[in-house]
Amino acid sequence: MAIVQAMCTSFKKELLEGVHDFTSHTFKIALYSSSATLGASTTVYTTSGEITNTSGAAYSAGGKSLTVLAGTPATSSTAGVVSFNNISWASASFTARGALIYNSSASNKAVVVLNFGTDRLANNSTFEVQFPVADSSSAIIRIA
Repeated sequence: MAIVQAMCTSFKKELLEGVHDFTSHTFKIALYSSSATLGASTTVYTTSGEITNTSGAAYSAGGKSLTVLAGTPATSSTAGVVSFNNISWASASFTARGALIYNSSASNKAVVVLNFGTDRLANNSTFEVQFPVADSSSAIIRIA
């Protein structure tokens, strides 16, 4: 089992079909443990390997809705870019290894798999996913 960071292959095709609209659709981020199997071949949101909150109510299945970063979608150099505002879970007690960004407005279709590089632990603290700047070399979603 592994989480491999990638833009989902199905997402690339769906962009050409006009499935995803970053100006009106709802995109979510779900968190996963190291037992998850996610990567370029992931096509939809799944609960398999999704984390559970060990205390309190900080994390719910399906994750949280993301807010598209103001000013994106945009172009940077010769790339089209999209990013999101950082997102956090307060008073969290869980361990996450990666995440899946998916389009809940389009049948939960997968967009991007994130691998945090190691297990990230929150012990009754704030767990935050920070997104990179929206430019041609760093944006979380960039089409060059």
